[in-house]
Amino acid sequence: MKDGSVLVVVGLLVVCLVALLLVLLARREAAALRTQANLDVASIKDEARTLIADVQRREQRLAEREARVATERVEVSDLEREARGRAEAAAESAREAARAVEVADRDAARIVAEADKEAQAIVGAARQEAIEELASTAGLTAGEARAELTGRLIEQATNDSAAQVRRIEAQARRTANAKARRVVVAAVQRTAVASSSQGSVVVLPLPSEDMKGRIIGKEGRNIRSFEALTGVNVLVDDQPGSVVLSCFDPERLELAQVVLDALMADGRIHPQRIEAAYEQALAGADERSDAAGHDAAERAGVERLHPDLVRTLGRLRLRTSYGQNVLEHLVETALLAATIAAEVGADVEVARRGAFLHDIGKALTSQVPGTHAAVGAELVTRYGEDAVVANAVAAHHDEVAPETVEAVLVQVADAISAARPGARRAEIEQYTERLHKLEQLVTAHAGVRRALAMSAGREVRVVVEPSEVDDYALPQLAVAIARHIEADLTYPGEIKVTVVREIRASATAG
Repeated sequence: MKDGSVLVVVGLLVVCLVALLLVLLARREAAALRTQANLDVASIKDEARTLIADVQRREQRLAEREARVATERVEVSDLEREARGRAEAAAESAREAARAVEVADRDAARIVAEADKEAQAIVGAARQEAIEELASTAGLTAGEARAELTGRLIEQATNDSAAQVRRIEAQARRTANAKARRVVVAAVQRTAVASSSQGSVVVLPLPSEDMKGRIIGKEGRNIRSFEALTGVNVLVDDQPGSVVLSCFDPERLELAQVVLDALMADGRIHPQRIEAAYEQALAGADERSDAAGHDAAERAGVERLHPDLVRTLGRLRLRTSYGQNVLEHLVETALLAATIAAEVGADVEVARRGAFLHDIGKALTSQVPGTHAAVGAELVTRYGEDAVVANAVAAHHDEVAPETVEAVLVQVADAISAARPGARRAEIEQYTERLHKLEQLVTAHAGVRRALAMSAGREVRVVVEPSEVDDYALPQLAVAIARHIEADLTYPGEIKVTVVREIRASATAG
């Protein structure tokens, strides 16, 4: 079969070479005819010029020699007739050359067309012969052999296209990753903010050492009354010159801090005064929310917010996510999004506004059903924010598709803020449970032999069975696992999926 294919290819090459030779010969003959015609025309023109000059000289002589006028006129007339004859002959030769060139072009086109038809016939015959040979060898019918051959060609084309796609994707990923790293590094370096991790203790300095005794009270009645009313532990002996408030509820911790600040400023501390200060602190919750909201908006550079949005944002000062203070997270995200938007040429104000408002729904999730992204998008829309800002809020967890570049930048800034070292933390039980769920989810895919969660759950290495997953299927499997993780797991930041296919061969020499 290979010899037959070689003969077919050689035959095609011979036919093409013969056709090309004929075309070149025809063009060479036409060029020669054109050259000869041009030479004849030039020669005739030169002769005509010479004759005309001679005529002019003779006319001058005729003026001087009137006796020879009749003879000279006869000679001139003969010469002119001869020149016209030669010119007509040259013109006819040029026309014949043009007709010869046209005929040669038609012949060359006909020869090429015939060669193409012959080549197609040879290829068709060779293909039919190959199909028949394959059918006879494999014991298939001609239709089955044709389907088998077509399937092989399709598989080869699919593999080639997949390889090309991988090369293009790798090149685009290298370029995009390098630029993205530059932008993110510039944004993080320019946004130097303190860690927004929320603590469970507050240290208050004492105006004087005798204030510690007043806080404790006679036989400890003041401190007992304070702890019973606020639900916060008061530690007065841990640090000199200060008092420590400890509580895992941030709302209680803030309320206790306000009460104790008011008591130390007044100087009068007893159970009745503690109750009065506590009532005043409860009544001032909205004012503290407004103040916290305005302060956060000013630090983030966001203006013209509705007062109800400002108050709702202020309530997030008491909300944490994996130990990260949500309001501080919003300020940090807004600064990061604005910096990245300026670097990539996006709308800075839209990115800043969308990032600052993206988690506002967390203040209402206990009151309104739905995810915080959907609740936040509905809230900002109700208070007059633009549709692009509402889309950035709704899409920051991919619950809806991002419609603008600024919405994607909000996702990026949110991930950067959550991934800062020390920004978020989780309990060890939750951490191990999340890693276990991640590995279980990955190993459920066909062909996966083992899954290893690494880098605190931000990367998963997937080892596949080489006999079940080939090299061409690795990118599709990595994408499928990533989409499965996005759909079924809740996690901060990003998780990188790396699929490994390894074939080992060993032998022992005795």
